[in-house]
Amino acid sequence: MTAPLEKLKIIEFGHVIAAPLASALLSDFGADIIKIESPGRTDMVRELGPKAEDGVGVWWKTLGRNKKILSLDWKSDEGRTILRSLVEKADVLTENFRPGVLERSGLGPEVLHEWNPDLVILRISGYGQDGPMRDVPAFGRAAEAMSGLAHLTGFPDGPPMHPGFPAADSTTGLMGALGIMMALFAREKGYARGQVIDLAVFEALLRLMDYPVPALTGAKLSPQRNGLRQPMDFAPGGMFRTSDGVWLTVSAGSAETAQRLLRAIGGDELAEDPRFATLATMSQNMAVVFDAINDFVTQRTLAEVEVEFARHDAIASRVLSVEEVASNEQVLHRKDIVSVEGEETKVIGPVPHMSATPGNFRWLGRGPGADSREILRELGYDDAGIARLQEAGLVGLSEEEE
Repeated sequence: MTAPLEKLKIIEFGHVIAAPLASALLSDFGADIIKIESPGRTDMVRELGPKAEDGVGVWWKTLGRNKKILSLDWKSDEGRTILRSLVEKADVLTENFRPGVLERSGLGPEVLHEWNPDLVILRISGYGQDGPMRDVPAFGRAAEAMSGLAHLTGFPDGPPMHPGFPAADSTTGLMGALGIMMALFAREKGYARGQVIDLAVFEALLRLMDYPVPALTGAKLSPQRNGLRQPMDFAPGGMFRTSDGVWLTVSAGSAETAQRLLRAIGGDELAEDPRFATLATMSQNMAVVFDAINDFVTQRTLAEVEVEFARHDAIASRVLSVEEVASNEQVLHRKDIVSVEGEETKVIGPVPHMSATPGNFRWLGRGPGADSREILRELGYDDAGIARLQEAGLVGLSEEEE
């Protein structure tokens, strides 16, 4: 089947997580990615985290998936000429340098759009390309703090906490991919030619969290971290541990599902208590509901809880470890964990599932300069010219070729 983004050409200047994830998400659906690294200075994500048995970082394996790797000194005159040839044929360029880096290198949006007026440029930075915090350095955790996520995570009498994955960088990658597709749609419809997508890392989380600001400005309520319960306790639920030591998350998002939950844990008497007639009145008595759920779950085994919840069509979900995720029958049925021939490392496959033009996983992250020769040949360089560039330190080739 034809991939939906086949022939979409993306140049990646991104490093670590946010921008590389944006292009990796699109690569799953056929986008042709050329990732540019400087000779002798590769993306630091290659060294972050644990290594697979072959010595390659597992984080790099997934963030570098499906990408061609060009090792190029793009700040040199000849490197700039090569880069221009690539930009002229590209649809998208992604970068997450600090604001001003491209401009100081003579490669700001004005120059890139002079080379290719139709180029979509995704610019990811800590706080955006303008404003009083433009030049303040930031990583994902700073964005999690600024967005309010850390403030809402943890126990009321404990410190703010970060989630167990790089939430800011990951959501920014997802939002960046969305921005690219909207800009390409606008270009296709004739609304605009190439444009700049200015995305601050804290903004992606701010948008996806969403409700705290309208809660404050509209309802005059200030959400606070609430441990195992929702920050505002607007619906019954929370995290509970069964008598045989299994953690469950219990949730009910509507009055109807809340009534089913109450009936499961306390029968008709609890479900028909006037204090719990609506979500509004229930929210005023949420501590009572939480305690009732906690008493029910902690006094029963997982099997007993599952039987009673299933009987009332109430929702309680086991908290899975990564080992349990990797062996979960639904995950395996959906083919959400994939790899390629000869690779022991497995990664999460293309999401979402599309009926007519599904995603396609092709290869894991390659070594530095793995595709330099192929890319340069496509630009018209012969082997002698490539050897000259390598000797001058302007390009790097794969270890096998050196």
